[in-house]
Amino acid sequence: MFGVIDLPTYLAGLVLIILLPGPNSLYVLSVAARRGVRAGYTAAAGVWGGDTVLMTLSAAGVASLLQANAVLFGIVKYAGAGYLTWLALGMLRAAWGMWRTRGERPADGEAPAPAEERPFRRAFVVSLFNPKAILFFVAFFVQFVDPGYAYPALSFVVLGVLAQVASVLYLSALIFGGTKLAAAFRRRRRLSAGATSAAGALFLGFAVKLSLTSA
Repeated sequence: MFGVIDLPTYLAGLVLIILLPGPNSLYVLSVAARRGVRAGYTAAAGVWGGDTVLMTLSAAGVASLLQANAVLFGIVKYAGAGYLTWLALGMLRAAWGMWRTRGERPADGEAPAPAEERPFRRAFVVSLFNPKAILFFVAFFVQFVDPGYAYPALSFVVLGVLAQVASVLYLSALIFGGTKLAAAFRRRRRLSAGATSAAGALFLGFAVKLSLTSA
């Protein structure tokens, strides 16, 4: 169908890949838990936008160029690791601010998130600066594209749409699951500070892991 081969295997692999924890899903869950459904979907939209760019670059062959050029790959890799580190430090600073004001009672509906946070932009950049994801997309997608099909771009579109649908379903589940924690976070700054600190620590771990990645 549309130059896609072995579709059941692709879907099975896609489910496993989507379920693997990563900085994208963690950030969406964190935003939804702290700020509610609307902010959660704003962050999710950033993830979907970043993934779309990565898939497009992969289909265009940019991923193969990164894999073949160690210097270029290193630049993108360390840029991504640096951004994740910066984001982690921001989370840790926000958590410290929440901890300092833990004795104060927030106003109704107040979310304990920093006012300057931009969920879409942050999620988009986290998703975009992920060279391992680019290499993964090209290595995974190519296996399911019929080399003899006349319109390979259409095959990539079909595979990409399926990947995005799976991502929408998964992130939606995280968003609505996370909002169950939102009320508790808004009432208890200690809980919110602890969760934000944990997220920041995990993002530091993602940054270290990314910096050690090889092409």
